[in-house]
Amino acid sequence: MTGFGEHFSSPAGLRLSLIGGFSGLMCLATVLAVTAAPVGAAMEPRVVEQQEFSVIGIQVRTSNDKEVTGEGAIPKQWNKFFKDGIADKIPNKVDSTVYAVYTGYESDRNGEYDFIIGMKVSRVSPVPPGMVAQKVPRGKYAVVASAQGPVAQVVPQAWQRVYRLDDNKQLGGARAYKADFEVYDQRSQNPQDSQVDLYVGLK
Repeated sequence: MTGFGEHFSSPAGLRLSLIGGFSGLMCLATVLAVTAAPVGAAMEPRVVEQQEFSVIGIQVRTSNDKEVTGEGAIPKQWNKFFKDGIADKIPNKVDSTVYAVYTGYESDRNGEYDFIIGMKVSRVSPVPPGMVAQKVPRGKYAVVASAQGPVAQVVPQAWQRVYRLDDNKQLGGARAYKADFEVYDQRSQNPQDSQVDLYVGLK
């Protein structure tokens, strides 16, 4: 198993499936009540102490309000990530896992934030043109595992669960709105049968 690396040489149909699967995951989770039953069982959230790490990738600033207009930046970023072979251009990669990082929050889930698609690196120099280096801070994170199934379904469902847990004060603490991230590892090779971990920063 080589993780996401295999997808970058996959047929166009599979790349389009991946792009469609990832498009607007966070904003969909905000505005849609997903009615389809989850495929597979999702674990209860657990709280971990996450060490600081760095990613290099492509960044855009957006908001959930912008994403729901149909002209959101997140689908375009996923499209660019795959179409331009960004993963192959990232130096000093630790492994083939892809990270979607939400950081630079203006306020809370209703404000603007920076969205970065990239990969964990052992050092942040050099940063290729058109990319950024971003530190994910050390701290306490609630880990919410999605169910297993189509990525376009299970990730929005997982974010819906995060919002419900947060609203009901069952997430393990108050959200910090410093950094959150999604982990697309070897379990996410098949966009129709994926499982993704959401790490939600806590105060």
